[in-house]
Amino acid sequence: MPRERIKRKRKEKEWYTVLAPQMFGKAKIAETPADDPEKLMGRNVEVSLQELTNDFAKSHIKLKFKIVNTKGLEANTVFVGHSLTTDYVKRMSRKHRSKVDGVFDVKTKDGVLVRLKPSALAGKRIQTSQKRAIRAILKETMEKEAKGRTFEQFIKFMLDGDLGKEAYRLSKKIYPIKRVEVYKSEIRDIPKVEAIADIVEEEAEQTEEESAEEEMAEEAPQTEEQEQEADAETEEQEEVSEEVGTVEESGGEEEEAEEQEAEEKEKQSEEN
Repeated sequence: MPRERIKRKRKEKEWYTVLAPQMFGKAKIAETPADDPEKLMGRNVEVSLQELTNDFAKSHIKLKFKIVNTKGLEANTVFVGHSLTTDYVKRMSRKHRSKVDGVFDVKTKDGVLVRLKPSALAGKRIQTSQKRAIRAILKETMEKEAKGRTFEQFIKFMLDGDLGKEAYRLSKKIYPIKRVEVYKSEIRDIPKVEAIADIVEEEAEQTEEESAEEEMAEEAPQTEEQEQEADAETEEQEEVSEEVGTVEESGGEEEEAEEQEAEEKEKQSEEN
């Protein structure tokens, strides 16, 4: 007899909102379906920097994020690298132009290992010795700037183009190059990046709690001052009432003395 096929019910998929890391403002970057949150772990998402900053001048920069955890229907990510679009790179490297490339592993102030791939572009062909000198400057600049900044600060410094500008400023002393671009980056130490993401979230929560405590602390002195003012007002009122009472008492004594004098005068007149 033929075996009966067992129909298994498939779990319905749910749509998860993929969020950028804290350094990009937790912006919504994508939506992805999954029937199990665990299946989202490790998925990569690419988005242009223009979509996060609304700056059309940065449409050639592609950011790469990796999903590391979920919370409800939200998937949190970490930044794992960036690259420039192919057409942008081709426009930079045209014929009769020299290009000095490099691959450098640098470590940030908080210990995150980042691989950078910069490129210095010259208008004409340059000598091998000049290329070697420019490559040494690129390496020194990348290491120095990474060492003096945290991971988040360094990534922003790089994506804003300031890292390339600093390398260009130092390299043009060797040869009048046209520009320096970091056309690709990779985060080589993903576990540390995840830990940093958790730390950033904890710091954000702590700052919110501290701000709430400060607001409460600011309100508390105001209530104490109001109580002190109220106590001072009540004391003044009591003093005024006491003064009024003393005045009334003194006035009553004078009236009694006058009445006694009048009675004595009447008695004397009757005796006479």
